[in-house]
Amino acid sequence: MAAPAAVMLAVGFWGLHRGGMWRDEAVTYQVARRTVPQIWLLLHDVDAVHGLYYLLMHFVLSADPGHPGEVVLRLPSVCAAAGTAGLVAALGSRLARPRVGLWAGLLYAVTPLVGHYAQEGRSYALVAAGATGATLLLVRAVREEGRRAWWWYGAVLGVTCWLHEFAVLLLLAHAGTLALARSSGRVWRRWGCAAGGVGLSLLPMVVVSHGQSAQVAWLREPDVETAQELLRQYLGPTDRVYWVCLALGLLGLTRLVGRRGEVTLAAVALPLAVLPPVALMLASQFTPLYVDRYVLYALAGAPLLVALGADQIARVLGRLWSRGAQAAPSRSHALTLAGVLAVLLAFTHQLPLLRADRVPGTRPDDLGAVAAAVARVLRPGDPVLFLPAHARGAELAYPADFKATRDVALAEPGAESGTLYGREVGVGTLRRRLAGADEVWAVMEKYALVSGYRPRLGTERAKFAVLNQQFVLREEMVIDRIAVRLYVRPIRGGSEESGLQAGGGRSRPRGGSRTSTTAPRP
Repeated sequence: MAAPAAVMLAVGFWGLHRGGMWRDEAVTYQVARRTVPQIWLLLHDVDAVHGLYYLLMHFVLSADPGHPGEVVLRLPSVCAAAGTAGLVAALGSRLARPRVGLWAGLLYAVTPLVGHYAQEGRSYALVAAGATGATLLLVRAVREEGRRAWWWYGAVLGVTCWLHEFAVLLLLAHAGTLALARSSGRVWRRWGCAAGGVGLSLLPMVVVSHGQSAQVAWLREPDVETAQELLRQYLGPTDRVYWVCLALGLLGLTRLVGRRGEVTLAAVALPLAVLPPVALMLASQFTPLYVDRYVLYALAGAPLLVALGADQIARVLGRLWSRGAQAAPSRSHALTLAGVLAVLLAFTHQLPLLRADRVPGTRPDDLGAVAAAVARVLRPGDPVLFLPAHARGAELAYPADFKATRDVALAEPGAESGTLYGREVGVGTLRRRLAGADEVWAVMEKYALVSGYRPRLGTERAKFAVLNQQFVLREEMVIDRIAVRLYVRPIRGGSEESGLQAGGGRSRPRGGSRTSTTAPRP
């Protein structure tokens, strides 16, 4: 339906240009700007799970002949979120009634978690659109029982899984829907053929991505609090919205099972909202894989249940309404409008969260702020070290701010080496390159400054050793999770203080001196 899609577009475009990318978006940006052969080379090493998305974004960014920025990067996610809101509305309208679809689509559009990923240059909003579209196609296939409908269902779900492999958990939700509908053997066989085709098509990615599992080694096992937090994100983070939506969602389960072979809205929405996240959380007790964005597509089930519960109340109110007061169409329109106003009220309760989400500081980091700080203090020819190598993300996302600086440790750029952040020189070469430097700037992850931190790679250990043994700290800026530090060689015959902590500064004693720049925000 058009109204939920339009609201989602408005929410998505509101504050879309935040002034900076965070690191995951920066990866999308720098990979998508490579050539197709370079992207293919990278996927053999890392990020195979995002391969199709990177190829899609390559053509999106290529459409801007100049220097594509954040808005172009995030535009597909905004459009996908708008499409999902419309598809949620279509599900509600097809399986219940138009006002249920309208309410569900609007609820989806104003959910803060949806708005968050609608403004991210990553694949999750597109996966949600594909998953909701596949769910709608499942309903159509069950009702029509035509082979072409099942073919379309399998094709859309297969593409969605190639955008992110954990979308395959949607098959569990759809199996749950067929079970609740008590579908016929013919429906199960045709669904099984489509599901088998999706699984077979996904096998190459599963094999390759399994070999790249070290990329998610930072994940931890989800617990009960994790599940409770996800439920709040699905239904509404604020207390008033959460408890009202929870009550309505439970009320929406009253017609979970219909006649034999009938697919009810609750039978679609409940498995969709519950089974994929629960399955991923249970699997993560053995091998941690769970992150809420991996199952963002399951959120579509929650507003459908809430809208269905609201419709149950609206039916009771309609029956209690005095028959002589108004004609039935007028009562229906009034109840529909009341539901829209209730969604508007939920939106106003959550407006502070939506507004705060558009501030760059709400993301884990802001590479735009890091690059801007570097541009203010570095001069052409200044040597730069990135510790560890993936701290180079700011330079890759904002190369103009690092223009003419010397990346001391870089041997081969990422695009040519088939890596995300480039291939670095060996220990001996690194020491020779630093031997003649009187000063060096270090862009460092904050965790690398923790006492006892020991890098795994020899080149990374050599960076720390040279800085600590041959240089002293003169200046420091801390921006989110990144520290920008200036190290200088001690003056012979004198002493050099290890200068600054975040928030302080001292000018550099050389021609054309510059004062240190503090972080633009804490």
